Amino acid sequence: MGESALLIGLFSLLFLIVGIGAGIALRAVIVEKGFQNAKDEAKKLIDEANKQAEQKKKQTILETKQELHTLRSDHEAVVKERKQELQAAEDKLLNREQTLENRASNLDKREANIDRKEEALEDRKQQLEDQHSKLEQLIEEENKTLESIAQTSVEDARQIILNRVEADMATEIAQYIKDQEDIAKDEADKKAKYIMVGAMQKYAQDVTSESTVSVVSLPNDDMKGRIIGREGRNIRALEALTGVDLIIDDTPEAVVLSGFDPIRREIAKKSIETLVSDGRIHPGRIEEVVEKNREEVDRFMRDKGEEAIFEVGIGRVHPDLVKLLGRLHFRTSYGQNVLKHSIECAFLTGKMAAEIGEDETLARRAGLFHDIGKAVDHEMEGSHVEIGFNLAQRYKEPTAVLDAIHSHHGDVEADTIIGVLVAASDALSAARPGARSESLDSYIKRLEQLESIANDQKGVKQAYAIQAGREVRVMVKPDEVDDALSHKLARDIKTQIEEQLSYPGTIKVTVIRETRAQDIAK
Repeated sequence: MGESALLIGLFSLLFLIVGIGAGIALRAVIVEKGFQNAKDEAKKLIDEANKQAEQKKKQTILETKQELHTLRSDHEAVVKERKQELQAAEDKLLNREQTLENRASNLDKREANIDRKEEALEDRKQQLEDQHSKLEQLIEEENKTLESIAQTSVEDARQIILNRVEADMATEIAQYIKDQEDIAKDEADKKAKYIMVGAMQKYAQDVTSESTVSVVSLPNDDMKGRIIGREGRNIRALEALTGVDLIIDDTPEAVVLSGFDPIRREIAKKSIETLVSDGRIHPGRIEEVVEKNREEVDRFMRDKGEEAIFEVGIGRVHPDLVKLLGRLHFRTSYGQNVLKHSIECAFLTGKMAAEIGEDETLARRAGLFHDIGKAVDHEMEGSHVEIGFNLAQRYKEPTAVLDAIHSHHGDVEADTIIGVLVAASDALSAARPGARSESLDSYIKRLEQLESIANDQKGVKQAYAIQAGREVRVMVKPDEVDDALSHKLARDIKTQIEEQLSYPGTIKVTVIRETRAQDIAK
């Protein structure tokens, strides 16, 4: 039992070993066959890769050759184009060189021609100079011959001719002036007179001449001592606070105020009247009264400005301009109140503007403000025209108002119709009888100058200044001045008056020529 079991075990072990060996052999065969298959597959892949690499190489070589061919073609085209451009530039340079050579040749020819012409001109100039000298000799000989024949020198003959021409031309000029004046009068006088007279008729204004009186009446002469005060303290306080000088002299029951500012004089006048009526006169009371009257005068000026604006009817105005307008109440020009003059100009300008179709309200505004500079002309540098123009410009007044202020005295040409109308209204308001006054000396001097200008003219027998210097009547010698020359004489006198004299308004020049024939029957 034991041996059989052992044998069975040995046989089982033997069979196991044989099976294992057979399995290993079979495995080796399978692995060998796998290696062979893998080797064949790898060779096959390598061959295929070699074929593809060869094809890729051939394709790359082909593409490279194609690209090289393309680059070569492009390069050859560029080179060809550059050669063509160089050839064209070379041809152009050759043409320009040829042109320059031709021009140089032409210039040489022209220079030669100019030289020949200059030589010819020099010869011609010399010939002309010789001929001119010969002509001068001939003219001189002819003049001497004519002088010997006529027994008159060249200067005398020239003077005779000039006198004849002057006489003939004077007659023609005078006749032309007369004809043109007649035409102008026919066309303009009727319309201008109609407009101006209509404006004056429609506006009614008192004809008064005002002046600022700087005299304060006192109840008695004892009040002078109280105004002066102890050691002059009262009068010093008054002068310091009001800015005016008090003149206390032998004038009975009166104190004279002296100062260039009419508003300060008005404040001083009212203050002294208040102090005199109150009876209390000392520095403290003086300061109180002066300040109170200064405020009252300030309100009074503003009220006067508002009244003027309301009366003229021009609408809204800057408050500062209202006060400046009221200051004109205390300003006079040749004795004429400037505020009333401005209101009058406003109405006259408005009426004339309405007649010719212009803006009546704007025209009134320009007329009212044309002298606004006179309100502060004693405080600021410059003429009242410049000051007024700057003030109106500062407060943004319309262009027509600025133009009227700037041009109403003729310093500059008017740019607007309203500016011309304001200048005419200003002259009308100042020229009407009684509007303005002047000193006796200046009045007599102006009359003498008017008569002297007229009497200095050739052919004038006698000249008279009449109507307070508004007209000059000129009597001429009828045998020396004819009807045509009388018009020229009037114009000459008018021109000299405008150039030599300064006067308000206008001056009429009337030339009178009278011929009387008289005989006695026996």
